[in-house]
Amino acid sequence: MRTLFFTQAVDDALAQAMANDPRIILLGEDVPLLRRNLLVRFGPERVRGTPISESAFLGAGVAAAMAGLRPVVEMYMVDFLGVCMDALLNHAAKVEAFSGGKWTAPVVVRAPCGGGYGDGGQHEQSLWGWLAHIPGLTVVVPSTPADAGGLMTAALQHDGPVIFLEHKLLSETWLEFLGSGGRRTVRYDIPAEGAKGAVPKNWEPLPIGKAILRRTGNDVTIVSVGVGVHRALEAAQVLEAEGISAGVLDLRTVSPPDITAVRETVAQTGRLLVVDEDYQGFGLSGELSAVVSEAGISCKYARVCTQTTIPYARHLEDRILPNKERICAAVRQLMQ
Repeated sequence: MRTLFFTQAVDDALAQAMANDPRIILLGEDVPLLRRNLLVRFGPERVRGTPISESAFLGAGVAAAMAGLRPVVEMYMVDFLGVCMDALLNHAAKVEAFSGGKWTAPVVVRAPCGGGYGDGGQHEQSLWGWLAHIPGLTVVVPSTPADAGGLMTAALQHDGPVIFLEHKLLSETWLEFLGSGGRRTVRYDIPAEGAKGAVPKNWEPLPIGKAILRRTGNDVTIVSVGVGVHRALEAAQVLEAEGISAGVLDLRTVSPPDITAVRETVAQTGRLLVVDEDYQGFGLSGELSAVVSEAGISCKYARVCTQTTIPYARHLEDRILPNKERICAAVRQLMQ
C-alpha cells in the first residue's frame, strides 16, 4: 500500500489506465498545466488543452467517445456544466437508448464541486442531484483517495457517460490554490483520512453503485457522499459521547444509488438522516426518503442539506452548508 493525496490518487489511476488503453485521452482548459505529469508521460496528442468554451470541448469529447475513444473531459468547476448541458442532457445520456444500444458515449466528465471556502453560489455548488436526475448518466462522488482512484478506474471502463465529482475541500490541488494570496476565508477542517490516505499499488475498479458502511451504529443511519461523509463521521464521534450510536453510510455513487444498503441499514436503526451538500428540493435527500418508504420501512426521517443559493459572505455560508453542528442537532431531534 502507498499513501497519496486525493487528487494524486485520481491522476495515478488515470496514468495506469492510459498506459493500458491508448483510447483514453484528456482534454479541457488548463489540462496541460493541471495534468502536467500526464502530459510529460503521454504527450500533447493525449493530454490536450482547449479554448475556454465548455460547449465546444465537451461536445468534442462526446463525439470522440461515440467515435471510439474514451475521453476524460475536465470542467474547471461543475457549475460550468450549465454552459454546455446540451451535450450531456440530449446527446451523451440518450444516444444508447435512442440507437438501441448500437451507439455509446463512454466519456468521463471530471469536475471539482462543493463549497466551504467563500467563493459564492456560482462556484460552490454540488449539483449531483441535478445530474443524477437525468437517465443515462452515472454520477460518482468519492470521499477518500482509495475510492477516488478505484471509481475513476471504473469510470474509464464504463460504456456510458460518467460524471466524476471531486469535492474541492478534499483536493490538495484546490486547497493549495484557494489558500494562496493570504485568503483568510479558507479553513482546512477536513479530516486527514479524507484528503490523504492509503491506496493500492495497482488500481482495480470499484463497483459502481455500491455503498460502504464507514461506521456502524444502532440508533440512527446517516447517509452522505463526499465531504458530507467526513462531516457525518465527526458528528458521530460527538454524539457517541452523548450515548447516541450513529452509523455512517457512504453512498460513493449518487446514480445509481445503493438502494439495498440504504434500506438494510435504515431497517436496523429505524432512523434516517441524509446529509447532502446539494440543494434540498427535488434532490438526493428526497430520493432516499422515497426508496425507504417504497420498501415499507417505517422510520423517522430528517435531512441536512443546502436549502438556498449559497451566499458569498463566509459567516452566512457556514449557516447554509451542512456542518457538524447541524448534523448533531438533526440527530438529537430524531432521537426525541
